[in-house]
Amino acid sequence: MNDTLLTLLRQVDTPTVCNAIEVAQGKRGFDAFTRGTMLASHPDAPAMVGYARTARIAAVAPPKEPPEVIKARRMDYYRHMAEGPRPAIAVVEDRDFPHCIGAYWGEINTSVHKGFGLSGALTNGVMRDLGDLPDGFPVVAGSIGPSHGFVHVKEVATTVTVFGLQIFDGDLVHADRHGALVIPPEVIPDLEKAITKLLETEKLVLEPANAEGFDFAAFEAAWTAFEKART
Repeated sequence: MNDTLLTLLRQVDTPTVCNAIEVAQGKRGFDAFTRGTMLASHPDAPAMVGYARTARIAAVAPPKEPPEVIKARRMDYYRHMAEGPRPAIAVVEDRDFPHCIGAYWGEINTSVHKGFGLSGALTNGVMRDLGDLPDGFPVVAGSIGPSHGFVHVKEVATTVTVFGLQIFDGDLVHADRHGALVIPPEVIPDLEKAITKLLETEKLVLEPANAEGFDFAAFEAAWTAFEKART
């Protein structure tokens, strides 16, 4: 992924990327995206884009493993988050879903991850400390809650599932207040062109629709041009 594509991906929302992937693939049916409504810590923040640094946590019950094992795994987790290619996103599955109670993403943990140079966090779990989370590190989460419960790390650098989306460590992820998707590697060479084409094509309908005097005849002409441009 070159810098031009990265800049463009940060400027457009996740639905636009979802559609652009289908443009690049030349067909409908792309399905590597989240299902259901997610919550955004900073709804007006730009999209986060990065390679997934994955892990699994749990919080409902205390850990059954020895404290030294939990501590060592915690350090392995933070080491994993601090390393690897950039840009990167922390993608953390809460194994308690859909009964998550442990807010892993609060002021301290988000600040630590931002300090590591990550671009944000994606989770099916809980966030808290809204209003105190650092700017420039959006969290897209499954819920909001006040407690950290017995939160502890269960697995590091493992395949995770967040709202129906399977994500492998290292996958390229795009996420915002709409949810998240995984960008297929094979579309990356054509994605910039596809996004540009999509945005230009949408103007064929949006500009007439927002103009004075828009009526069915104007719509029919605009839609005909829109359909022609998409083929």
